[in-house]
Amino acid sequence: MANIFDLFKKIEKESAPAGPITHMVVGLGNPGAQYTLTRHNAGFLAVDRMAERVGTRIDRARFRALTGEGTLAGVRVLFLKPQTFMNLSGEAVREAAAYYHIPPENIIVLSDDICLPVGRLRVRAKGSDGGHNGLKNIIYQLQSNAFARVRIGVGEKPNPEYDLADWVLSSFTAEERDALSAALDTAATGVEHLLRGDAATAMQLCNGK
Repeated sequence: MANIFDLFKKIEKESAPAGPITHMVVGLGNPGAQYTLTRHNAGFLAVDRMAERVGTRIDRARFRALTGEGTLAGVRVLFLKPQTFMNLSGEAVREAAAYYHIPPENIIVLSDDICLPVGRLRVRAKGSDGGHNGLKNIIYQLQSNAFARVRIGVGEKPNPEYDLADWVLSSFTAEERDALSAALDTAATGVEHLLRGDAATAMQLCNGK
């Protein structure tokens, strides 16, 4: 009988009206299998983790991005992974936001941060690009910095002479991947609080961890 009840619940869930998409969660990274587990793709990894939580996949090509849809924290969300490479990420964000009439205040962006150790997070309700080219282009394309952002620590360069591009395109070590995985789970919970409009709790949960 339990299996029958589970089937009824599944049918009810699938047949329920989805409602309009009102929010967007954007993960920043570079397209291509060779970049999948690199530091610059922490945003992609984070948004994939969130999509897994709601049982969806980010695999539909639209807006010069890969997209997926789901309900998270009680709101309908468009998950977005721009495929334009990092410094043009804002083009995909702008197109998707215009299509769904999503204001900047309803957009959350997840990106890597070389100023934070691997596994550390930083949440801000709005602000500057902090030197991140992806965030810089999103601000430019939206003509607004009023979107929330979750920065995911990927570690500092080993030494000042190390080329920055080589560092952010390098892969995480096995030990770092464990710390990163835990941070992605925390970031996902933080995003849920942001979607509920509770930035204070998101910052309390994530900042410093």
